[in-house]
Amino acid sequence: MENLEGLRSDDPRVLGAYRLLGRLGAGGMGRVYLARSDRGRTVAVKLVHQELAGQEEFRRRFRAEVRAARQVGGEWTAPVLDADTEADIPWVATGYIAGPALRQVVDQDFGPLPERSVRILAAGLARALQAIHAAGVVHRDLKPSNVLITLDGPRVIDFGIARALETVTDGGLTRTGAAVGSPGFMSPEQVRGARVTPASDVFCLGSVLAYAATGRMPFGTADSGVHALMYRIAEEEPDLTGVPAPLLPLIEACLAKDPEERPAPAEILERADDAAGEGAPADARSAEPWLPGGLVARLGRRAVQLLDVEEPARHPGPLPPEHAPTAIAGAAPRAVP
Repeated sequence: MENLEGLRSDDPRVLGAYRLLGRLGAGGMGRVYLARSDRGRTVAVKLVHQELAGQEEFRRRFRAEVRAARQVGGEWTAPVLDADTEADIPWVATGYIAGPALRQVVDQDFGPLPERSVRILAAGLARALQAIHAAGVVHRDLKPSNVLITLDGPRVIDFGIARALETVTDGGLTRTGAAVGSPGFMSPEQVRGARVTPASDVFCLGSVLAYAATGRMPFGTADSGVHALMYRIAEEEPDLTGVPAPLLPLIEACLAKDPEERPAPAEILERADDAAGEGAPADARSAEPWLPGGLVARLGRRAVQLLDVEEPARHPGPLPPEHAPTAIAGAAPRAVP
C-alpha cells in the first residue's frame, strides 16, 4: 500500500489493544502507525516523541487536547478512538482514513484540482471546522498534509497541536525550535505570536484552497527563508494567480489579515454553494464524483490494497533481538482523565 513502510527495530509491535502493521509517517510530534484492533478495526496510532514525553508541560497540554478532541463529532474528521496519556510514551488512536493527503494529490498524483473539486473541498473542510470548533478546539495546523482525500469528501486529521480554547493563553507550544503551525500555512496571528482563535483556522483554510486550486502556496515557499515567508503572511497580499474566478471572493475573504473580517465556517458553506453558479450544492456525495476520474480510480485501488495488509510490514534487514520491542511499557489502554 502507498506510504506504508515496514516496522523498524526501534518501533513497538503493540500499543494498548492495537497491533501495529507498519509506519505511515512521522512529524514534529511523533510517529504514526497503521494498526488494527483486536476486533479488526483499522486505525492510525500516533506515538509521541520520547523527548516530549519527558516534559510535564507537554503532557498537561496533551491530556487537555486529547480530552477535547474526543468531543469532536461529525463525519469530516478522523475520530479519536482511544488514548493513553499516562503511558511512559503517550499515544492516541484515531480512525484510519484510506486516502492520500491533499499534498500528495497535488504534488504527485494529479496536480491542481478543478474548480468544482476545490469548491466541494471548501465545503467539506468548513464542515470539519464546524465540528472541531464546536468542541472548543482550534486545530492550529490545517495544511495539505493534514487533509485526506476520500471518495466521499475530505477528512481533517492530526490534532497534534490543537488545543482546547480555554488552555490557549500564549502564542504556542514553547519548545526550542518548534513553531505552532507550519510555515506557508500559518495565520498572521500565529506568525505574530498573538492569541489564536477559530478564525485562524479559517485563514489556513484559505491557504489550503489556494494551494489546491493552483498547486502553489499563496505566500510563496520558504526558499528565501522562513522569516521572509512569515513576513509575507503577516504583511503582504497573497498571490492568487490561477485561482478560478468563482472561487476568488471566498478565498480572498478567508485570507483577510484581520480575523474579524474572515467568514465563519457556516458562511463558507453558503459561499461554496453560491460559487457553483448552477445552483448545485457543494456536496461530495452527489451522483457525479467530486474528483477527476483518474483520482477516483487510484482511491479505489488504495482501498482494495488496505484489505490485504494483515501482517506487520517487514523492514529490510535483520531486527536484532535486543532492539526488537514487543510493546511500549505502560501502554495498556486507559481512560483519558
